[in-house]
Amino acid sequence: MLTKQVLSVDPRAKGLIFDIDGTISDTMSIHLLAYQQTAAEYGFEITSEVFYSMAGVPAYQTSLKLKEKFKIDFDPQVFADRKEYYFLQNIHKAAAIQPVIKIIEEYAGKLPMACGTGGTRFYANKTLELAGVRNHFEHIVTAEDVENHKPHPDTFLRAAELIGVDPEYCQVFEDSPLGIQAAETAGMIATDITPFLQG
Repeated sequence: MLTKQVLSVDPRAKGLIFDIDGTISDTMSIHLLAYQQTAAEYGFEITSEVFYSMAGVPAYQTSLKLKEKFKIDFDPQVFADRKEYYFLQNIHKAAAIQPVIKIIEEYAGKLPMACGTGGTRFYANKTLELAGVRNHFEHIVTAEDVENHKPHPDTFLRAAELIGVDPEYCQVFEDSPLGIQAAETAGMIATDITPFLQG
């Protein structure tokens, strides 16, 4: 009989950094639906494959990429704002991801922790509040705080700086390939949470 894997903190870790969407809260399907609803208004379709290939990228940059990919003329900021409107309508449906929540609650006050997200501060705060863990994070690095977003390492490097832990001793919890790439480029302990979500 196979023993189910348990998500854990690496013995080397002196600080923990968490992505938010798809890591702390299961918001990815809600983001996808919001993009699909917005795209439908503009007369094109976004598949889950296209969406997940850009997971972790801020809404404005994603909108720019979609504009280029589908060769449709629209204002990326207007598109991104519309997408965020649809997301807000359904954000309350997102479930907290329990294996990650367990680690946050277990290590709160024991190890310094931060969040590093491609989302805005408004949505980061709201998502963390709904997941019941906002009070565990003094530092949240958002899309507004760095110029180069995931897969660039800047988001996680800034988070490490804020919690005062050298990158090599930071463990990053992520669900997206771009986020994992960002953590590895930053020289951190990259942990893909997706294998722990099965079953």
